[in-house]
Amino acid sequence: MSDSKIFGLHAVKEALETQQDIDKLFIQKAISSAGIKEIEHAAKTANIQISYVPLEKLNKLSKNGNHQGVIASCSPIPILDIENLVENAFKSTPTPIFILLDQISDVRNLGAIIRTAEAIGAQGIILPKQGTASINEQTVKTSTGAIFNIPICKVDHLKDALFFLKSYDVKSIAATEKTDQLVYDIDLNFPLALIMGSEGKGVTSGILKMVDYKAKLPMLGSTSSLNVSVACGAILYEIVRQRL
Repeated sequence: MSDSKIFGLHAVKEALETQQDIDKLFIQKAISSAGIKEIEHAAKTANIQISYVPLEKLNKLSKNGNHQGVIASCSPIPILDIENLVENAFKSTPTPIFILLDQISDVRNLGAIIRTAEAIGAQGIILPKQGTASINEQTVKTSTGAIFNIPICKVDHLKDALFFLKSYDVKSIAATEKTDQLVYDIDLNFPLALIMGSEGKGVTSGILKMVDYKAKLPMLGSTSSLNVSVACGAILYEIVRQRL
């Protein structure tokens, strides 16, 4: 299944009004009209990511359809709200695992993380609406279809998600090099939220201040860091090892 595109002023406006799972908006650079401004306002209110792109990009995305300067890319999967995600998780297990992804921008990393998360039986992936990789055909392909078997949630801000998870006594652990504590030294047998940050910046400082634990993987060679999807997989399998 690939992500679907909605294009044209009227169609995109209707998609926004009916709260369809829009992953991202593409708007033509340097275009301005009352209709475009209305769509921009609605998208910003809903915290939907907007990319301003050249006309050629829109023509390619719409296969030269009548896009009128705007295209909405819709998620190929249903997106849950955090309340349903967490309630369903605790119905299935007393010690759920949630993965929160902080500014992961590469669709292949996102897909690879989803694949591993589903393989170890995690209860959900939580993404911010802004500044994250799109859930598109490439994400589906990299996840080898695992994306259809694990709940995905999007929130306005990851901080809000952490506050909500704390109300359910979910402990949070951030993968970061800014600590001396190895992940192997933490007891991970509790409801937990694992936060992974972007390869360039890591977990953002505001999130690091909120978490219960900070942990890292040992780096014994000359390489200073791991790909985020590889690091996430290593930590998830340590959680599995402790729980088996």
